Amino acid sequence: MAIQGIDLSVIWGVIIAFGLMMYVIMDGFDLGLGILFPLISDSSDRDVMMNTVAPVWDGNETWAVLGAAALYGAFPLAYSVILEALYLPLVLVLVLAGLIFRGVAFEFRFKAHPNKRHLWDKAFIGGSVLATFFQGVAIGTYISGIAVVDRQFAGTGWDWVAPFPLFCGVGLLLTYALLGSTWLLIKTDGMLESRMRHYSRPLTYLLALVIVVICAWTAWLHDDIAQRWFGASHWLRSVLIAVLAVLAVVVIQKTLRMRHSHMPFIAVVGLVFLGYLGLAISIWPNIVPPSITLWQAAAPLTSQLFALIGALFIIPIILGYTFWSYHVFRGKVQAGDAYH
Repeated sequence: MAIQGIDLSVIWGVIIAFGLMMYVIMDGFDLGLGILFPLISDSSDRDVMMNTVAPVWDGNETWAVLGAAALYGAFPLAYSVILEALYLPLVLVLVLAGLIFRGVAFEFRFKAHPNKRHLWDKAFIGGSVLATFFQGVAIGTYISGIAVVDRQFAGTGWDWVAPFPLFCGVGLLLTYALLGSTWLLIKTDGMLESRMRHYSRPLTYLLALVIVVICAWTAWLHDDIAQRWFGASHWLRSVLIAVLAVLAVVVIQKTLRMRHSHMPFIAVVGLVFLGYLGLAISIWPNIVPPSITLWQAAAPLTSQLFALIGALFIIPIILGYTFWSYHVFRGKVQAGDAYH
C-alpha cells in the first residue's frame, strides 16, 4: 500500500517492530528483577530492587499496547491470525496469570504486613517468570511458522507446545535476567550491586550459548530462513551481525570486570537488538511467517493513512514522557527510598 511512492505497509511494519523492541528492552529488565528475586533473600535488598523500577514499570508496558494496537489497525489479518494461534500463551497465561498477577503483587507487596510480604514476593516471582517464559514461547511459535489456509488460522491452539518454542521461553528468561542484573548495576551499589555483577558474567555466557543454539535450530528447521542468512547475497550481512554479537559479549564481560555501571547494560541492549534484527531478517517480508506478507495482511490505504496521522502525534508523546520519567528518577536507589 503506497501513496506518492511511500509504502505505508513498510512504515507500519517499522513502527510495530520499534514498539515491540522498546517493550522487550524496557519491560524486559523489570521482568528480569522478578526472575532474579529468588537469588536475593534480604528483604531490604528486595525493596531496593523493586524501587529501581517502581516509578516506571507500568509505563514500560505502554509499548506493548502500542505494538498490539498498531498491528490491529494496520494489519488486521495478521492480528486475527496471530492472536488466534497464540490465545493460550498470550491471553490465559501471559496476560492473566503473568502481567496482571505480577502487577497486583507489585503494588500489594509494599502495603502488605511484613509477615505476609513473602506471599506477594512469591506472586511477583511467579508472575514475572510466567510472563517472560510465555513471551518466549510466543516468539518461538511465531518463528516456527503459523499455519494459514484461505486467510484463516489452520492450526490448533496447542501448536506452541513444541520443543523449539519452549526452548525459546527458557532463552527469554535468561535474556530478561541479564537485562535485570545489568540494570541493577546502574541503579544500586554496595553488596547488591556486587552480587548482580557476579551473576551477570555466567548469564552472559549462557545467553550467548542459547543464541547460538536457537540460530542453528532455526536454520535446521527452515530452509527458507537458512537461505536468507547464508544465501550468496546475504552471508556477509549474517557474518557482520554475528561478529557484532561476539563483540557485544566481549564488551559486556570486559566492562563487568572494569566495574562500569552503565556500559554492561548498554552492551546487553545491543546484543538484544542484534537478536531482534536477526529475527526481522529471518521473516522478511512476511508478517505471518511463512506465508503472509506485509502487503497481503495490510488494511486499506485510507485506514493505514488515518492511523498513521494519529501515530505521528502519540509516539513522540510516549517517547517524551518515557524520557522524562527516567530523567526524573535517575541515579542510585538507596535502602529506605520509596515511591509508594
